[in-house]
Amino acid sequence: MTRVLAVGDNVVDCYPATNQMFPGGNCLNVSVLARRFGAETGYVGAVGQDAAGAAIRTALASEGVRLDRLRVLPGTTAYCIIGHRANGDRVFLKFDLSVSMFEPDEADVAFAAGFDAVHIGQSSGLDAHLPRFAGVSRLSYDFSIRREAEHRRAIAPLCFLASISAGDLSRDEADALMRETLAAGAKWCLVTRGEEGALLGAGTHRYETAAHPVEVVDTLGAGDTFVARTLVGLLRKEDPAELMRAAARAAAETCTRVGAIGHASAMAVDARDIPALAKAC
Repeated sequence: MTRVLAVGDNVVDCYPATNQMFPGGNCLNVSVLARRFGAETGYVGAVGQDAAGAAIRTALASEGVRLDRLRVLPGTTAYCIIGHRANGDRVFLKFDLSVSMFEPDEADVAFAAGFDAVHIGQSSGLDAHLPRFAGVSRLSYDFSIRREAEHRRAIAPLCFLASISAGDLSRDEADALMRETLAAGAKWCLVTRGEEGALLGAGTHRYETAAHPVEVVDTLGAGDTFVARTLVGLLRKEDPAELMRAAARAAAETCTRVGAIGHASAMAVDARDIPALAKAC
């Protein structure tokens, strides 16, 4: 079985309009979504000793994600306040990363050696540790919206899969970004473009898919879904063209529900921390 480990960020995504929170964060989402796509997965991260942390642990366990290296630390679990535009596109209004920003140790790296790939996102603050993880497994790295050339040139050579979010770029700009990242050393590069679809490349090969049409409820987690499905498919050596279409369908399905992976619970964040804008969204 394909095995994927995610190392890094987690939050509870809080929706003040409905008084709900959902487990989330790029790396946590990838661990759950890759599991749903048939991989054996694990998650390495840190949560607090509070209701939000308990909600995250319960959700991960129920999804069958291995939690051997999950830390439960004094302090509060990271959270993000979510609002929405009229078209369902999510807006990050406020966040507190709290205990989720942790330092991996040698036992984490040794644990990673038992997986076919390790996924880490730039928002996890673990760039200094990437060479250690890339030394024991294939590295999947999500640059998100960070696109500085120097940053990509430093990390791309370590990457089996480099993923970049570029919903605000033209197709030509997105293609140039992908080509630059491949030239810098990434084996595969995925550039997601929101409602405009996505590009995938390796060497001189290029693949493209349109977004799958759907009535959008919430876009949170759509990009993470695309990344998780692409990573699992590449590890399985699926046909890239069909893989891209499958990833687009999966990302569209995520947009039809609230929260990236579900598992709603009552919001456990102090209402005094919620911006007025969030309550109106």
